[in-house]
Amino acid sequence: MQKDQSGKKEMKKWNVQAVRAAKGKEKLGCCTAYDACFAALADQAGVPVILVGDSIGNNVLGYRTTLPVDIADIVAATAAVARAVKDALVVADLPFGSYQCGEDAALANAVACIKAGADAVKLEGGEEFAPLIRRIAACGIPVLAHVGMMPQSVNAYGGFRKQGKTREDADKVVRDALAVEAAGAFAVTLECIPSELAAQITATVAIPTIGVGAGPVCDAQWLVMHDLLGLNERSPSFAKQYANLRDVVRDAFAAYVGEVRAGSFPPSR
Repeated sequence: MQKDQSGKKEMKKWNVQAVRAAKGKEKLGCCTAYDACFAALADQAGVPVILVGDSIGNNVLGYRTTLPVDIADIVAATAAVARAVKDALVVADLPFGSYQCGEDAALANAVACIKAGADAVKLEGGEEFAPLIRRIAACGIPVLAHVGMMPQSVNAYGGFRKQGKTREDADKVVRDALAVEAAGAFAVTLECIPSELAAQITATVAIPTIGVGAGPVCDAQWLVMHDLLGLNERSPSFAKQYANLRDVVRDAFAAYVGEVRAGSFPPSR
C-alpha cells in the first residue's frame, strides 16, 4: 500500500477493478506465495495477483493433498503475505471444509481472511456454489471462482483428472463458469480442462479467466511458486520451472555444514 504526499493511503496498483480491466488488454502472470519473504519478492517483480493457496498443504506443510489444510493455516499465511505486499492483489483460498459447512460459517471464514489482510477470497465450485458466491460478494468481499478440475474434489474424481473432455462434461464447465459470473465472481480459475474449452469460456464470459493447465488462451495464468522456482522434486506437466532453487538451496546447506565441520565457520575474530 503506497501513500500520497498528504500521507493518505492509496489503493494498490492491482485491485479487483484493475484485474477485471486487464481482460483482453494485458495477460497476467499470477502465482502463489505462502510467506512474507517470497511474497515480497513476487510483489517487487510485478506479479499482479498472489494466491495464498490451499496448495500450502502440498508445498509447505508436507501433506499429499490440499484436503488437510484448515482455515487457520490459510489465515496465518495470508497475514504474513499481506504484510509484505504493496501492489499485488492478495487472494486467500478457502480450504476444504471452510465453506461447504453452511453459508454462515463460510461467510465467517471469508471475513477472517479479509481481516487477515486478503483483498479477496477464492473458492471451488460452479452452479451449486453460486448462491454462496452471491452472498459473500454481497457483503463486500470479492470472490474469485474456480471451475473445471477442482483439487478439493480429488476423492470424487478418483485422482487429479482433466475435466471437460466429453461434450456433456464440457457443457457443465461452461454452465459453471456462467453461473459464477452471474453470481458476482470478479474472475474465474479454469483448471485442467482442454484448451479449446478454455478458449470458449474466455470468449464467453466478461470476467477474466485464470488458467491452470488450461492452455494459453486464458486471460491470465496461475503457477505454483514452488514449481516456478524449481523447489519441488516433481511438478505437473503443464508447469514451467524458471529457476532451479532446489539444487542451489541444498548446495548452500551442504556448504554451511561442511564449513562448520571443518572449523572455517564462523571465522576467528
